[in-house]
Amino acid sequence: MLLTFLKERISWIIFFLTLQVWLNIILTLDVAFKDVSLLYINMINAIAFLLFLVWRFRKETQYIKSLQENLGVESSFDRLQEVFPEGSSSFEKKVTEVLEDCFRIGIDELNDLKVKHLEEDDQIVSWIHEVKTPLTSMKLMIDSLEDSKMQRKLELEWLRIHLLLDQQLHHTRLSSLEKDYIIEQVNLKKVVYQEIKELQGWCIQKNIGFDIDDLQKTVLTDQKWLAFILRQIISNGVKYSKENSIIQLFLRKDSVGHQLLTIQDFGSGIRQADLPRIFNRAFTGTTGRETNASTGMGLYLAKNAADKLGIKISVQSKVNEGTSFILQFPLKNEMSNILGR
Repeated sequence: MLLTFLKERISWIIFFLTLQVWLNIILTLDVAFKDVSLLYINMINAIAFLLFLVWRFRKETQYIKSLQENLGVESSFDRLQEVFPEGSSSFEKKVTEVLEDCFRIGIDELNDLKVKHLEEDDQIVSWIHEVKTPLTSMKLMIDSLEDSKMQRKLELEWLRIHLLLDQQLHHTRLSSLEKDYIIEQVNLKKVVYQEIKELQGWCIQKNIGFDIDDLQKTVLTDQKWLAFILRQIISNGVKYSKENSIIQLFLRKDSVGHQLLTIQDFGSGIRQADLPRIFNRAFTGTTGRETNASTGMGLYLAKNAADKLGIKISVQSKVNEGTSFILQFPLKNEMSNILGR
């Protein structure tokens, strides 16, 4: 901060040095001052100027330090406005008034945006629920078809629409997930089997089977959001798996005691260059662009929901060999820390 202060006051320093040079020239040329000690005068002036700089530095940086301390501690506009320093000089008080006006304008605009965002979310949720009604009717009509081949095709298209709507619904609710979850002991096998059942028509069409090993365990999480996370990962596995293949699901523990759920397919896999970005918003990757089958939102939403529930997702993949998603569930004490954030 001292260097910044000196850079800002470089005009003062240049002005003082110019005066000193001019004073030395006058005292040297004027015979009336030939007995005056130039060194003494220069030292007195320099000391006085240094003391003045020190005083101004302490005076002016006190206000800046107060601003920095408040900005470093407070995280909301309202609270920051309450602890904002008033300033001691008239200039500092004027700066405070201007900044407070800026805060008020920012708070008003932010509140307007929040209201608009909530209204848009409500409209989207309402629209999704309205669309689900004709979708339910369509499902009943598809189930009543006698042509089994046509029934399977229509059921698959219906499932894709259903998954996209479900994805959009959870996307809308993700920002308020903390208000929506219920942490409890969830039977992992029950949730997994339910999600596989939802994808049954798609799996039958591609002749994809599931190899499930020892999922009769409970994990501490929210059942609804865990189902959503699994839905995105398993549906991705089905989407990119080759026909007549299997998807393996198995559970194990790490050295610390975390439950690790692995979902492994033997499909097209993910390029190593794409792996660091698969959880990015709207990233489709090489495989998604080649097949036009990806929106780039499923894994992004799954990762965001998992982070809020303390579930860590890691990925291992090789092109043309398949992909493994590993879900690490938090321990009880870790979940307590998450809930306390």
